[in-house]
Amino acid sequence: MTGCLDDAPPTFDADFIRRLEDLFKWRRDVRRFKTDPIAITLIEDLLEIAAHSPSVGNSQPWRFINVESAARRQAVIANFNACNAAALEAYEGERAALYARLKLAGLHEAPVHLAVFCDHATGAGMGLGRKTMPEMLDYSVVAAVHTFWLAARAHGLGVGWVSIIDPLELARSVDAPESWKLIAYLCVGFPEEEHADPELERRGWQAHVAQNAKLYTR
Repeated sequence: MTGCLDDAPPTFDADFIRRLEDLFKWRRDVRRFKTDPIAITLIEDLLEIAAHSPSVGNSQPWRFINVESAARRQAVIANFNACNAAALEAYEGERAALYARLKLAGLHEAPVHLAVFCDHATGAGMGLGRKTMPEMLDYSVVAAVHTFWLAARAHGLGVGWVSIIDPLELARSVDAPESWKLIAYLCVGFPEEEHADPELERRGWQAHVAQNAKLYTR
């Protein structure tokens, strides 16, 4: 498809729908990566797909930084280590012991690190839809992250979203403009292992909550 207005809409048959459901189910937050290098052209192709994500007022505020510098990556790892140690202190007893055993990031192994920001100074969209809910700008970037995540999984890549991190310090570490707000720090690479269930379920941290798919009617 070329994206022209005259193009006929695609037909998504039952097999495609089933495979799409598989893609959603097998999208995992990956922490265990192979160190095999990833072609930057593949990452660029995935970003092209992510650029089709919905955004408030068509503002397209996502900004992706490929963090290649060893010094910058080391700063990110130090940031994570400090925040992770502080997070551990919030737990006690068996829960603290379990937390300490969890692998919560693949920062050392993942061949690609992406810092994803929301450009709060973007003029695109001219403010449409953001007067009443300005946070929609950030949510637009979250949608782009999820689109990238699914596209990466379809190409055999794994993605890990690192949230145990000081966002302001990280923004300084990658020299992001002041108007950019960190939304996600992503580790990307080929997964070392494949699982349909989340690792935190597998390791006994949090079981699946059946009620999370409940539809409330008012």
